[in-house]
Amino acid sequence: MKIVSIALSTRKGTRKQAVPAARLLREHGLEGDAHAGDWHRQVSFLASESIAAARGKGLSVDFGDFAENIATEGVDWVSLPIGTRVRLGREALVEITQIGKTCHRKCAIYYQAGDCIMPREGVFGRVLEPGEIRNGDTVRIETHRPPVDAKEPAP
Repeated sequence: MKIVSIALSTRKGTRKQAVPAARLLREHGLEGDAHAGDWHRQVSFLASESIAAARGKGLSVDFGDFAENIATEGVDWVSLPIGTRVRLGREALVEITQIGKTCHRKCAIYYQAGDCIMPREGVFGRVLEPGEIRNGDTVRIETHRPPVDAKEPAP
């Protein structure tokens, strides 16, 4: 499992521009990204396999076109439960806070690409530990925490 693309944008609702490396800031997100801030969707993830599937349906899309911050290879993001902690590179640690999202209106990405997979396949998180990340860095699933309302199994 690895990072294959890192992308940033200065405005929300636009395609992001690929960068070779970026810094994740604690409780903020990617330095310089419009979606970073003091909220639960500080950084967004999308599987490169999802982007490839969109291409297979005839969409002319690339990394950053769905406004994802980090595209990965080998991670099934939508199968990870909320609360899962993911190590990016050597230092950064992100906790998954949301799977998918509600789009209240069609954004520029939808009109430019013809579809947006982020509402179905995008995953969002908050930065617990800061760090520099680069394309090619490993992605490690550190923990799966059960939801707060989950019950312990019966003995």
